[in-house]
Amino acid sequence: MAEMAYLSGKEAKAKTKQYGITGHKFWDADGAQCHAFWNKDEYVLAFRGTQPEELSDLLADLNAIPRGAMTHGLVHSGFRGELDKLWDDIVKHQKSHSSRKLYITGHSLGAAMATIATSRFEETMKVEQLTTFGSPRVGTRKFVNAIETTHYRFVNNNDIVTKVPLWIMGYKHHGLLQYINFYGNIRKLTTWQAIKDKWRGYKSGILDGALDHGMANYVKALGNQKESDINK
Repeated sequence: MAEMAYLSGKEAKAKTKQYGITGHKFWDADGAQCHAFWNKDEYVLAFRGTQPEELSDLLADLNAIPRGAMTHGLVHSGFRGELDKLWDDIVKHQKSHSSRKLYITGHSLGAAMATIATSRFEETMKVEQLTTFGSPRVGTRKFVNAIETTHYRFVNNNDIVTKVPLWIMGYKHHGLLQYINFYGNIRKLTTWQAIKDKWRGYKSGILDGALDHGMANYVKALGNQKESDINK
């Protein structure tokens, strides 16, 4: 569904039946997009992120001044601003489906929006799970430490977006790291093993970090994984 978030509303709706989805809603407000997918038991919010060909837009985003998260701590102003464009409409719609279990996901910028959304929903209800792909650092230590929802944070080898904003600016990652190695497998590595694995990627080409960020590459790698491969 994180991959489906890159489709138009019409395109995503056409794919819903094959995944057992019975309902769909799409929001697009001034460049910020989100899909809601649901069946009789579950409701999923999937935030759209930055596509590989638009990677420079994310890396060039200078609006990285920390701003109040509306919950705890501080978050990246640009990420919060994108979520704010959609927030009121999303909350109103989710309330009409409050009997269903809530899951939240996203890739790239969408992952950052999903993380902030999870922190807000936690104030009033339970979020079953947050799953992000290629997420940048979103907020300060106080922000990430306050999030209680189980969060599986997938990082594909040298994905360049997962390295910004810089930690020296006070930004931290949240979630249980699910590192996808050069060979496409989820592995829990020692520091030395991680260095060697990342070097394998760098040797493959100067665009390795950008290519690793593509959502299609996450889907390809995870299609071969089993539930038992997840680091819990």
